[in-house]
Amino acid sequence: MNTSLAIKIQETDIDEIGHVNYMNYISFSERGMGDWYKKAGVPLTDLLEKNVGTVLLKFDILYLAEARVGDTLTIHTIPVRLGTKSFEFKQEIYNQDGIQTTECNKTFVMFDLITRKSIPVEPNIVSHFD
Repeated sequence: MNTSLAIKIQETDIDEIGHVNYMNYISFSERGMGDWYKKAGVPLTDLLEKNVGTVLLKFDILYLAEARVGDTLTIHTIPVRLGTKSFEFKQEIYNQDGIQTTECNKTFVMFDLITRKSIPVEPNIVSHFD
């Protein structure tokens, strides 16, 4: 299941040279992931009740074009790869003119919060991968 989330760029998102600070894209990416979990019907609170969570194993980000105050960015979150204990998402971020500003690739590992070990990916996450 692919999802999209729009974010309006505020002055607090901007760095000293007038465009979105690179660190804010990490926050935008996390907001996009939270939106995916919500829309996919996989509340993180449900995972925590089972004493499981996800650990970010790898995060790659490519900055392609700048974004500035007043821009609206749309984060497209796309499940791309499912392993036994890990899964990967791609996120593409576009501005209001359809120009891609950023691409993120994130690999997560399913994690048992008690044993502190990786475990098979939860079925309610698996079901959203082709």
